[in-house]
Amino acid sequence: MKFLVTGAAGFIGYHLTKKLIEEGYNVVGIDNINDYYDVNLKWARLAQLGIMDEKVQYAKEVRSRFFENFTFIKLNLEDNELIRLFEYSSFDFVVNLAAQAGVRYSLINPMAYVKSNMEGFLNLLECCRKYPVKHLVYASSSSVYGLNQKYPFSTHANVDHPVSLYAASKKSNELMAHVYSYLYALPVTGLRFFTVYGPWGRPDMALFKFTKAILEDQAIEVYNNGEMERDFTYIDDIIEGVYRIIFRIPSSTLYWNPIMPDPATSSASYRIFNIGNSQPVRLMDFVEALEKELNRKAQLIFKPLQPGDVVRTYADTSDLYREIGYKPNTPVTVGIRNFVEWYRNYYKI
Repeated sequence: MKFLVTGAAGFIGYHLTKKLIEEGYNVVGIDNINDYYDVNLKWARLAQLGIMDEKVQYAKEVRSRFFENFTFIKLNLEDNELIRLFEYSSFDFVVNLAAQAGVRYSLINPMAYVKSNMEGFLNLLECCRKYPVKHLVYASSSSVYGLNQKYPFSTHANVDHPVSLYAASKKSNELMAHVYSYLYALPVTGLRFFTVYGPWGRPDMALFKFTKAILEDQAIEVYNNGEMERDFTYIDDIIEGVYRIIFRIPSSTLYWNPIMPDPATSSASYRIFNIGNSQPVRLMDFVEALEKELNRKAQLIFKPLQPGDVVRTYADTSDLYREIGYKPNTPVTVGIRNFVEWYRNYYKI
């Protein structure tokens, strides 16, 4: 079987690609290596997969030095070259993890989200239509819950009130995926990730920023005066959930009711799942756990809630467990310890 993983140089994309390669599957990874955050980190991830930056040219396939079953292509998701890749590759499964990430960045550069998250995703859907695949799995986000305050967040709840363009772009992905599933019998599954963290994580995420600041004796900004909770989900748990879902190809939901439509299912081959730890952690408890691991105290600057942010996230993963018999369970203390160990090794601190 042959896989396409988009966003292969990204945090989640790198880990999933590594998992698939090690399981023996043939994998093609694509990524545009944009400079939203440190490109050196992206190249370092790819180097772990045997891809050296000096060998990479735009839209040219490069074979891994370490794994004969992995090739990489630097490519924008919205590029017409994508259809040529599908034409000669005959993919069985596609996992879309490419996206312009970041809630706060969407407030200052909204067009970046339209280009990558919407145009790029539409181009991918078109490719999957023209060259049918067994299953398209794509990353959505807990951000789609927006103003919802009924906890835990359920995929069966309405999500029509996002509070950032990032969230709106992810909601649009779910809608677009449903259209293609309904019109063209394309099996699709959307996965709403909840605050993913761990080794090789993104520098714009809280754990990375907090660790860097504390080790450099810099102050960290704590929003909503620390009165926030996040359903922090460890990267290995995310990858295990994604991996299992890939092979659970959805079918139409029996007795789906169009009078009272369920947002998580459909008469089409379409599903939505949450992947979260289902154990919200107070932000201040998270900081304290990090302080303990680093054996240093943080300098805190308390700030109000930022536009686009939500106060609490909390995943209902009961559907995920029923479907694949799995739910994330890594304690935050363990995840933070693993991240700090990686951070010290990577930056030689």
